[in-house]
Amino acid sequence: MPLALLALAIGAFGIGTTEFVIMGLLPQVSRDFGVTIPTGGLLVTGYALGVVAGAPLMTALGTKIPRKRMLMILMGLFVAGNILSALAPTFTVMLIGRVLASLAHGAFFGIGSVVAADLVAKDKKAGAISMMFTGLTVANVIGVPLGTLVGQTAGWRVTFAIVAAIGLIGLAGVARLVPDLPKPQGVRLRHELAVFKNVQVLLAMAMTVLGFGGVFAAITYIAPMMTHVAGFTDGSVTWLLVLFGLGMVAGNLLGGKFADRALMPMLYTSLGSLAIVLSLFAYTAHHKSAAAVTITLIGALGFATVPPLQKRVLDQAYDAPTLASAVNIGAFNLGNALAAWLGGLVIDAGLGYTAPNWVGATLAASALALAVLSAGTEHRKDAATVVARPPSTQALTVQR
Repeated sequence: MPLALLALAIGAFGIGTTEFVIMGLLPQVSRDFGVTIPTGGLLVTGYALGVVAGAPLMTALGTKIPRKRMLMILMGLFVAGNILSALAPTFTVMLIGRVLASLAHGAFFGIGSVVAADLVAKDKKAGAISMMFTGLTVANVIGVPLGTLVGQTAGWRVTFAIVAAIGLIGLAGVARLVPDLPKPQGVRLRHELAVFKNVQVLLAMAMTVLGFGGVFAAITYIAPMMTHVAGFTDGSVTWLLVLFGLGMVAGNLLGGKFADRALMPMLYTSLGSLAIVLSLFAYTAHHKSAAAVTITLIGALGFATVPPLQKRVLDQAYDAPTLASAVNIGAFNLGNALAAWLGGLVIDAGLGYTAPNWVGATLAASALALAVLSAGTEHRKDAATVVARPPSTQALTVQR
């Protein structure tokens, strides 16, 4: 794999760390600014909404800029946002810093996916995308636990300063290792927007929202579920999240490997298995060992869907992939927000802390249904195209 993928992975590591580390530092940050925990939660919500809005906005602004330069600009924006968060004198300023950093998130992964895919042969594109996303998954194994530990001992401001430094390393890596990739000729914003008329692109993004939402319906409420239902201590939750992160790393790499061989079967397998495991989690959550294994599987199966879903969007939006790729990253975060909200609703309804697992299973099963619908629609279209060809053209097609 090209060294440029390492630079993209480092940037992804920094982004993944800053996105999730705030959850472990929320009590300290809220206390220092004198706000309640729910108010402090706006630092999580604001980031997620910033990703959803920033993905299309920053990508649209970058349609006239070479992709390498745009990646550097995005990493610079990410660094600036984290520095502002580290130095914030008030809660409002920190919220602005979080949103500023989040604006780079979707576009970096979206443009980075296109760049990663362009760096390798056609049969290795999903694997290249998964290598970049490895930075995000490793962040949940190493970056988030260490960032939380540093924040709890040396202060949360130190954590965000370190994340900014990681962003600088990623920026230097992109500048040094990513080759100059000129903006494709003829690319216009109107052309990029036209891909959203493609039903297959919309179906792929809907799969992203529902499939990844299934994961976060359960994981958002993992702390109260594991402490109140399984009987773990508060300190054990960090290590359970490490198991989740290890599952993410394995699933991401396997998803990239097998998606290059058979993309849609990989989606069927991962989404179907995810729906089953999430259903079982409603029962295994009552037993410590079984819960730990299930959490690892959720991480693995959830992130096994990421490379194939991202490649599916790139394949279907092949003539204008950049904006579609970035918007699909926003779709992952939209799924997070939707699932967290739905999970909160069933808990508030008095159905218990394991109820979000059923929500997650339903979302994953819905994503599987869309995958089957998408493939079926595509096959019917291909068959109709062959039938519509002149006999001589059909013969050439058969000979191939």
